[in-house]
Amino acid sequence: MNVSEFEDAYDDIERVRSAVLETAISEVMVRKPLLVDADTSVVAAVNVMNEHHTGCVLVQEAGKLVGIFTERDVLRRVIFRDGNRAWKVDAVMTRDPATLPPTASVAYALNKMSVDGYRHIPITDEFGKAIGVVSIKDIVEFVVEFFPASVLNLPPDPDKEFPSTEDGA
Repeated sequence: MNVSEFEDAYDDIERVRSAVLETAISEVMVRKPLLVDADTSVVAAVNVMNEHHTGCVLVQEAGKLVGIFTERDVLRRVIFRDGNRAWKVDAVMTRDPATLPPTASVAYALNKMSVDGYRHIPITDEFGKAIGVVSIKDIVEFVVEFFPASVLNLPPDPDKEFPSTEDGA
């Protein structure tokens, strides 16, 4: 029996839909959260983000999550402000960020990120302790795993067979 491309595509869509709805966000978390104390300097927090090539750090007090400090916070609240090198991260972080339990579905996290405009969501245990963080990039990488290599290796511009420069940009 020959299977049409349409039927293959439908099966792929159903597989992705099922995985997104049924997979717990804890399975998508690829790294432990980067934690800083609320009295950490902004400079130190940015250095941690740069060292780990990530867009956020979670802020804690007495082991409980109290905030998130992101690239957006740096751009909106820190850059070009006088005296910013002496500031503590708790003065410019996003307080009481929305969090998810590790059992939340990928679909729920994706919806929350889309509706509320988040790029990162802290994952906390029942006691409010940060146990992870999920980024939009983590979710995209999870979904990409469902597509065949032939689709993933398509050039960015289907009308061009090869990148226009050596680095592909």
